[in-house]
Amino acid sequence: MVKGMRKLATLAILFVFTITSVFASDALPFEGKTVILHTNDVHGSIAGYANLAELRNEYEAQGADVILVDAGDFSQGTTYVSTSKGADAVTMMNITGYDVATLGNHEFDYGYAQLKDNLSKAEFQVICADAFDESGNTIYPASTIITTDDDLDIGFVGFETPEAQTKANPALIKGLHFAAGDELYTIAQENIDELEAEGADLIIAISHLGVDAESAPNRSTDLWANTTGFDFIIDGHSHTVMTEGENGEPIQSTGTAFANIGVIVIDNETKTIEDNFLQSVSHDEDGTTVYDIPNDVQVSGYAQEIMDRVNGEYNIVFAQSLVDLNGERDPGNRTEETNLGSLIADAIMWTVLKDEGSLTVDNAHALAIVNGGGIRASISAGSVTKKDINTVLPFGNTITVVYVTGTELLEALEASTYCTPTAIGGFPQVSGIEFTVDTTKPYDANAETYPASTYYGPASINRVTINNVNGEPFDINATYAVITNDFMAAGGDTYYAFASSTNKFDTGIPLDEAVMAYVTDQLSGVIGEEYAQPFGRIHIVK
Repeated sequence: MVKGMRKLATLAILFVFTITSVFASDALPFEGKTVILHTNDVHGSIAGYANLAELRNEYEAQGADVILVDAGDFSQGTTYVSTSKGADAVTMMNITGYDVATLGNHEFDYGYAQLKDNLSKAEFQVICADAFDESGNTIYPASTIITTDDDLDIGFVGFETPEAQTKANPALIKGLHFAAGDELYTIAQENIDELEAEGADLIIAISHLGVDAESAPNRSTDLWANTTGFDFIIDGHSHTVMTEGENGEPIQSTGTAFANIGVIVIDNETKTIEDNFLQSVSHDEDGTTVYDIPNDVQVSGYAQEIMDRVNGEYNIVFAQSLVDLNGERDPGNRTEETNLGSLIADAIMWTVLKDEGSLTVDNAHALAIVNGGGIRASISAGSVTKKDINTVLPFGNTITVVYVTGTELLEALEASTYCTPTAIGGFPQVSGIEFTVDTTKPYDANAETYPASTYYGPASINRVTINNVNGEPFDINATYAVITNDFMAAGGDTYYAFASSTNKFDTGIPLDEAVMAYVTDQLSGVIGEEYAQPFGRIHIVK
């Protein structure tokens, strides 16, 4: 999504640090200026920190005071940060030289205790005005003032999306409260008033709120509309690329994974924001990645050490399989139950249920569904490496829990098998449920497709019968916890019924890591004969 994007000729070309650079001049063009460089939703793309550091270096060389800011979701997204439960992200931010950051919902993916441990090592300030502990205190300071060398006082207030309470595992954040709606606006205004009283020259929100319609009334645009006194909002969460809001609000967001770096230019004398724009980090040119900003060599070296370490770990044998695991498409994971599909579904089910209290329903009402199209390779009997698992599950999807009614569960299964036995990427590989698809009966499609989809939802349930859930009779009126992946939870493939659920949370745990942990801890490192054949969870009547 791109909103309010402005093309700046001076920075649309490649960043070349020669006498022909856009900055090259006998004078120092940014003397008397403060430049805020900001990021959001980095999600483990740690190589980009070297580009940010080099951009900072260049602005400083041209006379600017530079402040580095992050708007959250730096702890999760790739194995380069997830294998250390977010700790390596903090290490990279320290090395890069961040000044201040707020929290994203994915900072809580490994639990509040892990978050506190990670950020106890942060050499930057962490601020968050709307997340509270059991005693009613903010878990981090709500705001801060940063004073530049030119004595410009910039106040920052941090905001976490209240969606964190449902997008993180509830068992790992018990006792925390996230303000929303009117409470959020009141807290924001109180912090604005306090910073004004303390003499802040400018007040900037660092918000992990986003602008998605489903996030209303807790979006950055809602924050702007219901407060007075913010000069600018640095935003994250929705992965939006924008330099202003839909109605011209001074809100900027960079997208995700270092697609861009946000730039805000402040004149120190007038104490006003005179420009804001996005600097692209790289672009594709004839199939080749061209870097618009070079790397800071030192920061790049630290990032490479982490990547080499993780890559080295992933080439290590961690298990043995006594059986061939079927990763084929057709016939295979897109047409029928497979042993590899069952293994993955079992793994994500175990990952969630092993933490007592993870679900708000009884475990007997929990089941797992994985889209067959997300299974990309087979595994032969013999030694199994982490790379093998990552090849099977290469997309970096994370485990997400979606609460649905029995009616919605039936809809999802009917839609995802509408063309069976013809292959479809949404074909469900499952755990904790047994169902039958009668392909001799027609699929009763709605007249129109699902929103923003090429698939037609079912007008009635003709083909699918749920035999049982965890051995118990299926109840169409009951609530079920479907353990799945973030792609399906967002309505990917045929799973619009999951997207429309208002009750879900993303654990932040990558599927490949969950499978490896399941094999190591639950199967004692051996995928045995129990997985030689499918379990009979899915019956296809032809």
